[in-house]
Amino acid sequence: MKNTEKLLSITNLKKYFPVAKAKWFQKEQLYVRANEDITIDIFSGETFGLVGESGCGKSTLGRTILQLYDQTAGSTLYYGRTLEDFAPEYVAKTLMRAPKMIERYKKEQAKAHSAAAEVEKAGEQATFYQHQTKNLLEAEAQTAFQNVVKILGGFAALDDPREGAEALLKKYRTNIQISKIREQMRDMDGEISLNEAIAKEIEADKEFKNPQPKIRKALHKAQLYRARKRALQEKLDMLNALLKDEEANVAAIKAKYKDDAKFREYEAMLDNGIDLSRLNYSEMRVLRKDIQIIFQDPYSSLNPRMTVGQIIGEGLVTHKFFKARDPKMKEYILRVMEECGLQGYMLHRYPHQFSGGQRQRICIARALAVKPKFIVCDECVSALDVSIQSQIINLLEELKESENLTYLFISHDLSVVRYISDRIGVMYLGNLVELGTAEEVFKDPRHPYTVALLSSIPTTDPDSASKDRIILEGNIPSPIRPPEGCKFHTRCYMACEKCKRVPPPYVEVEPGHFVACHFLDKKIDENGKYLFERNGKKEEQ
Repeated sequence: MKNTEKLLSITNLKKYFPVAKAKWFQKEQLYVRANEDITIDIFSGETFGLVGESGCGKSTLGRTILQLYDQTAGSTLYYGRTLEDFAPEYVAKTLMRAPKMIERYKKEQAKAHSAAAEVEKAGEQATFYQHQTKNLLEAEAQTAFQNVVKILGGFAALDDPREGAEALLKKYRTNIQISKIREQMRDMDGEISLNEAIAKEIEADKEFKNPQPKIRKALHKAQLYRARKRALQEKLDMLNALLKDEEANVAAIKAKYKDDAKFREYEAMLDNGIDLSRLNYSEMRVLRKDIQIIFQDPYSSLNPRMTVGQIIGEGLVTHKFFKARDPKMKEYILRVMEECGLQGYMLHRYPHQFSGGQRQRICIARALAVKPKFIVCDECVSALDVSIQSQIINLLEELKESENLTYLFISHDLSVVRYISDRIGVMYLGNLVELGTAEEVFKDPRHPYTVALLSSIPTTDPDSASKDRIILEGNIPSPIRPPEGCKFHTRCYMACEKCKRVPPPYVEVEPGHFVACHFLDKKIDENGKYLFERNGKKEEQ
């Protein structure tokens, strides 16, 4: 992976699904812990592979990143656009309510400290519910802190942040106006293009009787939109000049506190990424064209009452790429279909008239048409035969190179993940247990679960280490009441007493290679043989 420009930054992400209480008088609330403390950076132009058993939370993570599921805690920052360009409402609300927001996160921190003290006091007698409450309160406190500091920066460290918050708010309101004007100008461009295209279409139609009045009307509309655009441009220039003055005012206020260590510490936490979890419905709808998903089942995700052309064109109209009657839209749809291996004559066919591989190509074309920057591929080849899988994978690779796409590729097939991915994350019961480049994870796996997964890959090589398959005993524990300590210890061939009590830290064993395990030594020697503890005895195979 050559590019180190972050596109997404996920920090301490949690996704819990509440479970219905078994008894009406039950006080404690149980949750399905689908995702637990997920922290990853996804870089522009890379393919991030995600593997693990069924039910480990892979698909949930993909959908939570896209905010199809509301995340329980944590932050998901998107860097495909800047805060100033997009101007989400939550930034202005944070600045307007800065003192109350700071007071809130301090209260949340106090609750978290109180819950942690109770757990510490109880020691080994602490209940599952006490640990659960502690973890949730700590996550909420951390989220509340980040929500403030990432916007206010150093001003969040002051006893009275109002002066700085007000200066930032004035600057931000100007940014909001600039953002709205730019959006209006983009709409003007669309109307100009549409009316000019209509005029050309009428002029080219030889069967159209008396075309001149219609042509003049369309061109007149185009001229009116051009005039409106010029007026907007003048207003935009004035606002840009005002913005420079407001930026200078903010810089002058910050200069007063340049010697304050805590101010500098908080100022370093400023982040220009857009927090997807804090966007309202309309704002998230705008960003849908930037972040798309290809679902596992192509048939159930396609409207059976719509043709291929309508399915692909729906997003184009919704996100204002074209007007519904724009003749250029059909040409664009046909071009996208061709890129995705679909013939032009399929434009007016329905999903039931296609094979599984062709339906998946329709889903890819639908996602690609709106020019996204990030696509979640949710087991998009799992239901296809090997030959079709190869075609789809090659297509995704070609589109990635030509369109500079970024993928989150979710799959059970380790061979496919190894082929397509730049980096791989291994999940178990809602947690990332190992993360590294594809080469590192396959050549030097450090987590016993990763080693077990790799040993299950079929091979024809008689000298391969995977000839000695590691069988994981027992079933996957319940995500409602996961085991204490390391979640994998109930099935791990290396587990010790420490694993049953102490959760393993997430450690960087090599640059870019992270592992959550108490045993960080190599699991495979120079000859490709497995090295591990089995039944308390070290064996070499």
